[in-house]
Amino acid sequence: MTLRFVIACLSGLLLAAPALAEKETCAVSLMVLGAGQDGGKPQIANPDDPAWTNPDLRRLATSLALVDTRGGGAAARWLFEATPDIKAQLQRLDERHPVAAAPGVDGIFLTHAHIGHYTGLALLGHESAGAEGVPVHALPRMAGFLRENGPWGQLVRYENIALNVMTAGEAVELAADLTVTPFLVPHRQEYSEVAGYSIAGPDRSVLFIPDIDSWADWDAKEIRIEDQIAAHDVALLDGTFFARGEIPGRDMSGFPHPFITVSVERFSPLPEEERQKVRFIHLNHTNPALDPDSPERAFIRAAGMDVADEGGEICL
Repeated sequence: MTLRFVIACLSGLLLAAPALAEKETCAVSLMVLGAGQDGGKPQIANPDDPAWTNPDLRRLATSLALVDTRGGGAAARWLFEATPDIKAQLQRLDERHPVAAAPGVDGIFLTHAHIGHYTGLALLGHESAGAEGVPVHALPRMAGFLRENGPWGQLVRYENIALNVMTAGEAVELAADLTVTPFLVPHRQEYSEVAGYSIAGPDRSVLFIPDIDSWADWDAKEIRIEDQIAAHDVALLDGTFFARGEIPGRDMSGFPHPFITVSVERFSPLPEEERQKVRFIHLNHTNPALDPDSPERAFIRAAGMDVADEGGEICL
């Protein structure tokens, strides 16, 4: 009996939870600019991916935009991650929340030095946007990596970006009622530490963890993901891979991400209102849950959770 068959059966037996995407208009919101893994979908050197010919199946690398329209003038806008898709993502943001300035970004919060999370900074340089002093918020190793390595160091020297070194656990105040707090996450740290974020608005808060090795690694540090979910209104969590066996011919047992099936099993005992906070993000191009009509997506929804809606907005 295959995993896909079991999922299909479960999806038919359980009542599917309603979609959790939010698109209501509000003064402070978090827009999902991308929900894919670092390479997006379709990914390079995958010519048979149907997403090449079907735009509905395409996904950009994971990124968020925090938007505050309360100032009476142009909206204040902050990005989470500077992805390889930053050009298309800023266009999406401009279409929804336009500003006169270009690139019109009041700051960028980075999680870590893997290609899908920071390499879009290159387009802020003089060869492209020619940005002036865009604040880039990063933890100490990440900031040092940018300062000491090209081409990122050139962005600093030419003052296209201005590094703001954060401290884990200390909030960055964007407004009196709008804060962003970084925290350390156990994940591959070849070039930098890895951050997650607690994003707190006037009324609601969002937990953002696009990459983590496993929930058990946090358990060992006496940090429980369930407590973090309880402390927030929405939890955007690592959903890179759906299940073991997803990539043919590769042993996935050591992959540094919690499979969605593992997360669903772990979170299933939570009350319904807690499970409905969970939205998986950062899905690899192989992840069958990217397809909203798949049995894998139905399985997630039947468990009371969902996948982050690319283009959706969460009111804060």
